[in-house]
Amino acid sequence: MTKTMDFRSDTVTQPSPEMKRAMIDAPLGDDVLGDDPTVNRLQEMAADMLGFEAALFAPSGTQTNTIAMMCHCARGDEAIVGQQWHTYRMETGGMAVLGSIQPQPLENRADGTIDLADIEGTIKIDDPHFARTRLVVLENTTGGKVLPPAYMREVLALAERHRLKTHIDGARLFNAAMDRVERDGGQPFDRANEICQGWDSLSLCLSKGLGAPVGSLVLGNQEFIRQAKRVRKMLGGAMRQAGMLAAAGIYALENNVVRMSEDHDNARHLARGLREAVAANDKLAGRIEVPDASTNILFIDVDPELAPKFLAHLSRHKVRVSGGPYQSSSKKVQRLRWITHLDVDREDVERAVEIVAAF
Repeated sequence: MTKTMDFRSDTVTQPSPEMKRAMIDAPLGDDVLGDDPTVNRLQEMAADMLGFEAALFAPSGTQTNTIAMMCHCARGDEAIVGQQWHTYRMETGGMAVLGSIQPQPLENRADGTIDLADIEGTIKIDDPHFARTRLVVLENTTGGKVLPPAYMREVLALAERHRLKTHIDGARLFNAAMDRVERDGGQPFDRANEICQGWDSLSLCLSKGLGAPVGSLVLGNQEFIRQAKRVRKMLGGAMRQAGMLAAAGIYALENNVVRMSEDHDNARHLARGLREAVAANDKLAGRIEVPDASTNILFIDVDPELAPKFLAHLSRHKVRVSGGPYQSSSKKVQRLRWITHLDVDREDVERAVEIVAAF
């Protein structure tokens, strides 16, 4: 049977036999009562690794982001976010619906950052006509792009000047950390710790890239996590014998971080191969655009008239990608997302390139 090559997301990975064994063998307790030893171990391990006082395990990254924003902001407060970021676009308006928090979205630049002047310019004065600006949110990585360390520090300094809280949506934090390792050397947990240094809170997804089947962590100081437990309960995210899930997160942190460099290398190989396949086909030139890959994520733009046939061709050959209509700076395209992960190897990448070349 021909293998399906699933590039839709790094959330589609299956737990390895070793991860499943760790889950089955995990000692359990009631986490709502604070009695699950495996959940407690995961929380303590993550906090220590990333330089925070404490951490809290929850079902999803959407929930950990919402928890963080509801802890930092009261009803009617405002959070500054990126127009393209997950917290604004992809979490069904949770900050507004559940937290009564006003999002203030700002345009992202091509590298994923938001102009510092735009952030500072949108901070509201203390006036009863305006929502109270309380929080600045960043996303790293964002669309696979790694925010520059100097930029992260500048945003942090800006927030401190204005006495604002700060939160990182670090769903793919370790992709950012491994990118730093690949560029500058060092150890992944040290690089991840550097990214987080000085920030008030972090959301870390265990099921994106790291290979756990479910779960995320929110991290901050002790008082923040005390509030976070209350909000998690309010949102229905408090679980009982959750150690089986936490054990997968522990296994992922211990075994699946360094290997992320393979995903980055495979994404770069995929980008090169697709560019060559397009360049070699006169009928595709100018109709499919393939940029460089950022960490483990590659976006390609396909002419809307070509896209249905192209996607059907991929589907027939068991290549799965995600995406949809997108307005680029100059034209409408079908933007397709390819993500490499631990269940996609080099052979799968090369086979996908061959399938595109045969289109």
